[in-house]
This record gives sequence, structure tokens and C-alpha cells, in this order.
Amino acid sequence: MIRMLWGSVGVAVLAFAVFEAVKYGGWTWLALAFGVLGPDLAFLAGLGADPRETGRGRLAPKAVPAYNLAHRAWLPILFLVVVSLLPIAHAVFVPWFVFGLAWLTHIAIDRAAGYGLRDAEGWVRGRVPVA
Repeated sequence: MIRMLWGSVGVAVLAFAVFEAVKYGGWTWLALAFGVLGPDLAFLAGLGADPRETGRGRLAPKAVPAYNLAHRAWLPILFLVVVSLLPIAHAVFVPWFVFGLAWLTHIAIDRAAGYGLRDAEGWVRGRVPVA
């Protein structure tokens, strides 16, 4: 049930982000792409990790703090609120707002797919690792 709710949130927020990107064009498309793909750049923090520490869905333990920070749902919500309240020009505001929407979309779709935050060892929290 929770995963279906996350999926609904993801689809709704993505639709809003795409609507804004189509409406305003320009930099909003880049903001949309980076917002959707950006949170997974935290995986790069695990480059060079011991191969015995990764595999079968396990994230390198040294990448866990960055990954978990980029995948906390409250962070893009706070980002959207702050960007909305800043006294900035509309042309500057829109790409940042679309970025926040896309970031929230990424998190919601991840949750709908069963991916959540990671534990200290790199496994998805609440899942039993497959041997």
C-alpha cells in the first residue's frame, strides 16, 4: 500500500515537473534531468571500494551517508519551500523549482520500486540480503 502511494506521488510530481519544463523550456529541461538522475550520483562516493563490500544490491559502505542524505524525502520538500520563498526573479526560480520537483520524483519512484535508505553496511533497510 505504501509503495503504491509513493508511486502515485512520483507520477503526480513528475507530471507537474514535465508540465513546468514544457511551459518554460530552456534550463528547466537540464534541471529536470539533473533532478531525476542527480541523487544517484551518490553512488560515485563508493568508487574504488573493495569488491567484497559490494554486489547483490549492496552499496559500498563509504557511499551510504551521501546516498542516504540525497534520498531523504524531506530534503527536496524543504528545498522547494525555500526556493518558493526566496525573493528571486521568475526566470531564476523556475529551473530550481523544477529541479526540486524532479529530485522528489526520483525519491518517490525509488520508494515505489522498493528502494529505500541504506543501513551502515550498504543494504536496503528492512530487506534481508540474498546470500
